[in-house]
Amino acid sequence: MDMLRVALEGCPETIWNSGTPPRQFWRLAYHALFYTHLYLEVTEADFQAWEKHRDEVESDQERERLDATPYTREELLEYWALVDAHIDTQFDKIDLSAPECGIPWYTLPKLDHVILNLRHLSEHGGQLRDRVMEAGVDQRWFTRR
Repeated sequence: MDMLRVALEGCPETIWNSGTPPRQFWRLAYHALFYTHLYLEVTEADFQAWEKHRDEVESDQERERLDATPYTREELLEYWALVDAHIDTQFDKIDLSAPECGIPWYTLPKLDHVILNLRHLSEHGGQLRDRVMEAGVDQRWFTRR
C-alpha cells in the first residue's frame, strides 16, 4: 500500500491520464485500490463501495466505460487512506483457515485469496512505479516500520 501511495504522490501530471484505456495511470491505481478494498472483506456481500465509486470506472465489463471521467490524485489519495485504514480491522475479521474465500468468482481458500490480493496489489503498484520512473521520477523503495 505504501508503494502505491508513493507512486500516486510522485506521478507527474503528464502521465496521470496517459495509457490506452482502460490502462491509464489513474484507472490502474483505482483498480488496485478497488479490488484491494473489496477483497479485504470476509464476503462480497459485506463490501460497501467507497462513497465516490462510479460503476463506469470499475465494476464489470458490461458497465465499465473507456471514456470515464478520471479521478484526481487527491481523490485517489483519499481512497488510498480509507483502504489503508481498513486493513487492520478487516484482517482481524478474516478466518484464514476458511475453505472458501467469500468471493463468488474465486473458488479457493481464504488464505490463498489473501495472498492473491497481495499479489494483485503488488503487480499494479509495480506497474505504476515503472511508469513514474520511466517519466524520470526516481522513487526510493518505501517500507513502514
